[in-house]
This record gives sequence, C-alpha cells and structure tokens, in this order.
Amino acid sequence: MAEDLVIYAVLHQPRRLRLPAEPIRNGAKPEEIEQHLFDEAMNEHYFHKVATWCYYPATEMFLEFANHGLKFSIGFSLSALRQAEMWDAKLFSLLRKLAAHPNVELVNVEPYHSFLPLVDLPAFAKRMAWSRGNLERLMGKRPEVTDTTEMLMSDPIYHALNSVGYRGALMDGRPWVMEWREPTHLYHQGRNLMLLPRHYQLSDDVGYRFSNKGWWGYPLMADAYSHWVRQAWGDFVLLAWDYETFGEHHSKDTGIFDFMKRLPDEFAKRGVTTLTPSDAIAKYSEASHELPLPAFPSTWAGEGGVEFFLGNPAQQAVFQLMLEAYNKAQLTKDKKIKDLALWLLQSDNLHLIQWFGRSGSEAEVSAYFTPKEWWNLGPSGIIWEIQQVYKNFIRALDHYL
Repeated sequence: MAEDLVIYAVLHQPRRLRLPAEPIRNGAKPEEIEQHLFDEAMNEHYFHKVATWCYYPATEMFLEFANHGLKFSIGFSLSALRQAEMWDAKLFSLLRKLAAHPNVELVNVEPYHSFLPLVDLPAFAKRMAWSRGNLERLMGKRPEVTDTTEMLMSDPIYHALNSVGYRGALMDGRPWVMEWREPTHLYHQGRNLMLLPRHYQLSDDVGYRFSNKGWWGYPLMADAYSHWVRQAWGDFVLLAWDYETFGEHHSKDTGIFDFMKRLPDEFAKRGVTTLTPSDAIAKYSEASHELPLPAFPSTWAGEGGVEFFLGNPAQQAVFQLMLEAYNKAQLTKDKKIKDLALWLLQSDNLHLIQWFGRSGSEAEVSAYFTPKEWWNLGPSGIIWEIQQVYKNFIRALDHYL
C-alpha cells in the first residue's frame, strides 16, 4: 500500500480569440495584427471571474496547507501569469508567495499551453529550456520537474525534455500506456529523466466526479477518499488536478473546499506522507522501473489520447490551419510574428470545439469552457469564425515574406 502522496495542481487561462473574425489590412504591423486576433477584454472579464471564485480562495487554501507542513507542487502557464500580472497585481503577488514557500515545488509547464510539442520538437525543447529561466525570474524558483500541455507525453516528447536537463516529468498513468504496470511507481525510459504517472482514477474522483450526483461515490467524504489513496498498491500516489477544480469546476457550495481542508488530517491519521515530485524522485529513483513510451502522445484529457483535441473534422481543420500559420510565420523571420503564431497554437482553441458533432460528458465540459459570448454565432458559426481568424493571420503574413 502507498504510504507517500504527491499532489500537483496546474493553473492556466487561455488567450481567447476575437470572434467574429476581423479582417487584417495588408501591411499591418504585428501589434495591429495582435489586436485583431485576441479579445483581451473578454480575457480580462473571465480572468476576474475565475480569480474571484477560484484563484483567491484556492491559493489561500494551498498556502494554509503549506504553512501546516503539507508538501505539494504547483504549475503555472505563462499565459495565466501574464494575465495575473496585467490585471490583478495582488493575486500575482499571492501566487508568487505560494510558489516561494519551502513546502511547495514549482513545476514548469509549456509556457503558452500550446501544441508546440506536436508541431516542432526542437523548438519545443528550446522553449522548455527558456521557460525554466523565465519562471525563475518571475516566481523566484528554478523548476527541476516539468509538465507539458495537457500532460502530453510520448517517446519523442520524453527525449525532447531529457535533452534540456529536467530531472522529472509528469504524465498520465493511462492503462493503454502503462499496460500491466501500476501508476504508483517511479519510471524512466532513459537514464536521466524520471516519469511520475498521475493516478487518473483517484485524481478524477475529485477533478471531475466530486459534484456529480449520479456518481456511485457521491457524496465524496474526506475519510473515504483518504482511505482509497492509502489502499492504493505501490510506492506513491500522484494526484494531479486543474487549479480551477477548486471553486470553478466545483463551486464552493458543492463543499469542495470543506472536503479539501479535511484531507490533511485524514491523510495524517492513515500515515500518509506528502512529498514534492523532486522528493519522490530522490526517494525512489534507485528503484525506478523501465517504461517504454508510445509514439502516439498520451494526455490527461478525455480518454487519454489526442483524439480529444483532434477527434472531429472541425478540430482537424483548425489544427491544419495552426500548422500552416506556425510554419508560414517561421518563414518571416520576424520575432513578434512568430510569437503570435505560438499563441495561435494554444490547445484551448481545439478544446473549445471538442463538442462539435458530439454529445456526452466530454462534450458538455468542452461547451462549458466555450465563451458564452460566442454562442450567438451558432455552432457552425463558431467553427467558421475560428477558421477565419487563422486564415486572416496567414494572409497577413504575405507582407513579411
């Protein structure tokens, strides 16, 4: 039975597109193109909304945990930190305080939460090396462990991360990846980079199912949940959640904060010790196991594969436009233009249209995150206008070639 527990939460906010798409005049400067691509007023509105219901109470909760000796890890996309720095200096300071706590490990994530690891691995490796130093400048700590985007992991992604010197990387412990192995051990594929698999069932009991009244485990109580974690067979359990789980995905009135605040005592009663990811690597690296990674990327989204993001024709069309926009931008040699193309690679732009032509719980989650302001365009109109944003950007690059 697992005596050790590793906790990870990742905070991200997307940079939403401006819909309906706006035409971009020939010869427009990068700053003008940027204004046509992104709806910063909408982004600010949603940031303040989520900050009120989630970021402030969740950060205060995590700080309380850290002050009482609980160890855990936090990841921030640069996309989210950029918004906090621009629109809520008090929150940005609070996040920096949390990251600086000695009981908190800072985990690096792909800066823009983009699909760069699926598009350009050499560029992805450089970005992950750059973001390490950038996070140290912003948050005061240098990460030794990394996440990617939506916890993407594959054989090529592993080698890209290993090439820039990280000690460990997080992945989702899906059965199709783990095969006969348990997600409760430390793994490696090469000699250096260690893999920490997320226990997706126990994580999703909180992340997705906590407020689901149709779930057999509802209502989930802290004593029962801590017992499940303690009874898991293996060395350690990695629980990983979206930061927005606390107050946004599950509102305060579901009891999510009361549940979380009872967990430390319940874990302590059962002899569960909390570790940071680096602690787990230090403790278990000598006993780590070989894990051959697949060529197809795994993810913590949906059923654990990229079909969550590329499973319908609308997503596939937008992804093709992402590729065209990114590659054409590289030809311009213009640093700002190339940066805009990276923003257009955000995974959110495919997540937000997962619902197209689909039904069920995953489609409902995707529709929930689609800005309500877009729905007056109609489902087909949303898809059309998103495509037009990319097409307008691609045409605007002719001036730079």
